[in-house]
Amino acid sequence: MTRTRIAASAAVLAAALAWTPVGAFAADDPVVAIVNGEKIVKSQLVQAQRLLPKQYQQIPLAQIFPGLVDSVVDAKLAAADARTRKMDEDPEFRSQMARIEEQLLQRMVLSKEMEGAVTAEAMQAQYKKMVAGLEAREELHARHILVKTEDEAKAIIEALKKDTDFAKMAKEKSTGPSGQSGGDLGFFGPGQMVPAFEKAAFALKKGEITSTPVQTKFGWHVIKAEERRKAEVPSFEKLAPQIQNQVSQEKASAYVAKLRKGAKIERFDLNGKPLPGDAAKPK
Repeated sequence: MTRTRIAASAAVLAAALAWTPVGAFAADDPVVAIVNGEKIVKSQLVQAQRLLPKQYQQIPLAQIFPGLVDSVVDAKLAAADARTRKMDEDPEFRSQMARIEEQLLQRMVLSKEMEGAVTAEAMQAQYKKMVAGLEAREELHARHILVKTEDEAKAIIEALKKDTDFAKMAKEKSTGPSGQSGGDLGFFGPGQMVPAFEKAAFALKKGEITSTPVQTKFGWHVIKAEERRKAEVPSFEKLAPQIQNQVSQEKASAYVAKLRKGAKIERFDLNGKPLPGDAAKPK
């Protein structure tokens, strides 16, 4: 990573350093530079690296150390000059800083609220909710032949009644992407196919073929049921990242809902006119 590329993030780094709490430097946090008497320590570089583009966040700090130090130094110098020119008193600057402050406070308070939410008990409860009913869900292994017209589909059904091989017919006639694999769709569960196709497929017994063509937005289908099985219930470990995210999001949503409930919120349209009736209430 070149110094020029790092320097492109100087403004972001300056903002990051501006939020470093006073007294946050540990005794074992070495000074890496001094700019006009102001110390820059290693922890600030670590913090600055986190704000660089993702591909550079994975690079060991030692590899980009010189360029990163230069970038932070440049940011400090530019910020100091801007203050000398009283740019920090500019209304636009104050407006942007107010927005940054609100966003940062929002992230901090949400992080604090969610801190104790992801417990083992909450994770297990969420897992049970996510897999509820999956044990009773059935999956179907099916094949299909897709054609453009109903007459084509009817002719295929008649040919299949004469013991024509379904997979071979699919390879020859099907216009769908599964045609080359004999129309094989593998196993699928409820909600994974368009409604008309799903209804017809799940109505079939093992080895049975639809007696009439099934129409969907893709065309006309002839369907064969190959095999049925109970759906596999995913393990807790497999769903853990999704569960953790869900628990955190639910906690955050509950927190925001509580804040809204205790707040007086008035809404207006784009022209600044109050919204009438129920439209003025928070959604």
